This record gives sequence, structure tokens and C-alpha cells, in this order.
Amino acid sequence: MKPDLTHDDLTHCLNCGAAVQYHFCPVCGQETRLHVPSATEFLHEFVGHYVALEGRLWQTMKLLLFKPGQLTADYIAGRRQRYVVPLRLYLTLSIVFFALLKMFGPEVANFDSPKVNNAEIRRDVDKDVAAAMAKKNAAVAARTTDVPDNEMEDAIRKYSPKVANKFDNFEKLDQGEKVKVISEGFFAYAPYAMFCLMPLFALFLKILYLGSGKRYGEHLLFALHTNAFAYLQIGLIMLAPWGLLKFALFCWLAFYLPVAMRRVYGGSRKATALRWLALMLLHLVSMSVAIGAAFALAVVH
Repeated sequence: MKPDLTHDDLTHCLNCGAAVQYHFCPVCGQETRLHVPSATEFLHEFVGHYVALEGRLWQTMKLLLFKPGQLTADYIAGRRQRYVVPLRLYLTLSIVFFALLKMFGPEVANFDSPKVNNAEIRRDVDKDVAAAMAKKNAAVAARTTDVPDNEMEDAIRKYSPKVANKFDNFEKLDQGEKVKVISEGFFAYAPYAMFCLMPLFALFLKILYLGSGKRYGEHLLFALHTNAFAYLQIGLIMLAPWGLLKFALFCWLAFYLPVAMRRVYGGSRKATALRWLALMLLHLVSMSVAIGAAFALAVVH
């Protein structure tokens, strides 16, 4: 016989079996005065738990968008309960960004060769110069026919023949298949590659702010917040319908990071600008390597 969930004499939690005295279990937190909820109570629970309680999301997004660095500063100061957990925020916006990029972004691979107007070339290029260049190219080709393959390619074929075979198989595909392979591989690996850059981004900050007294974890927190903003802002730029709005969003994206750096780390505008330039240079290089690795994994997978 099923227990009566509405009685007030419940002595043990129906979820974990712990002894209870009041309206909530002290071990698992489940209510002790239970009943089958009505449709109205279901709706109230949804609104209360997933909207009102998740008011943390709106508070987080407001600071993330309009107060650069404030979210990080509040978290470091101990004001955390009112905001979404940084890692969850980053991962959520990362997933949304790559979904938008897949739907609305440019092609990640295009193997179409640009068409050349031979008539225009013949009109614009002097015949004597063209003949001289052809003669020179023929001489260079004759000298390089006996040159061995690229050393890096030779090393790959020697130490990783399976990888070399996969590159060879990729080269045999037609253009449409190549685009499909690279696009699917990019969206499969790029999110992980970008996530792996967060510790490196924090390391760059650690180096740039040596002597600031900030711990590595604080730099990592700043990296998660600012890169989450970048995902959100670039997504908004992709969705923006007007050129002027896109330009305004892009300007805010460009100025956001140095403003956030001053709020969290302090320092003069000049010192912040120099650190920002160095950080952007380092991050762009590391991003290029990560995206290149994602493309390579797409080919050899």
C-alpha cells in the first residue's frame, strides 16, 4: 500500500530515509509534506524556479554586457550567489556562439579557385616581360625537379604514416567533400580548442600583471568572463540587421577588454593600453594555432 504523502506524522524522509522533524529533510533537503502537485503548482514551480530563481542569469548578463570587469570584481570580492557560475556562463555562451556561427557565419572552408580573365592579363602584361618570366620559371622548375620533398612532409611520412595516409585520402576528395569534412571537423574540435586557450589566456595575464598580487585563479576567472562576453558580442554582431548597429557592437567589443582590465587590475590608461596590445597579440597567435589544430584534426580524424 502506498504511503500517505499528505500526513504530518512523517518521521523519515521518503527520498533518503533520514529521520525528519520539520518540513524539510536535513540530509537531502526534500520536503516532508508532500502531495501530488496540481497543474497550477507545476506552472508556479516552473516560473519560480527557472525564471525568478534564474534572475541570476539576467543580473549576470546585465553586468557582463554593460559593466566591463564588474562581474569579475564582484566574484573576487565574494558576491557570488547572485550570479551564474563563471564556467557555466562561458560554456553556455560558447555553445550558443558556435551554433550561431554554423547557421549565420561565413563558410569555414572554400576551395573554389578565383576565375582569371586571361584577356585582361594579355592586354595588361607586356609580351616581352611575360616571355622573360616564363623563361625564368622554366629554369627554376628545371633546377627543382630533383629537389626532395619538404622535410616536414618527409618527417610526417616517416614517423606518422597513418596521418600521412589520411592527408593523402583527403587530397583525393572532390571540393564539395573537402568542404564538408573541414566544416564538420571545425565545429567538432574548435570549441574544445578555444576552451583549452583559457588557461593560456590567464597565463598571459599573469605574466603581464606580475607583481599585482593577483593569483592565477583570478586571472582565469577574468579570462572566462571576458571571453564569454566576446562570444556573446560576436553572436550579436552576426544577428544585427543594420550596418550601423554592427559597427556600434564591434566598437564595444574592441573597447570592452581594456575597460575591464582597468576595473579589475587598476593601473594607468597608458599601461593598460600597452598590456592590452600585448595580450591581443599573444591571444591572436595562440588562437591561430588552435584553429589551425582544429582544421588539422578535421582532416586526419
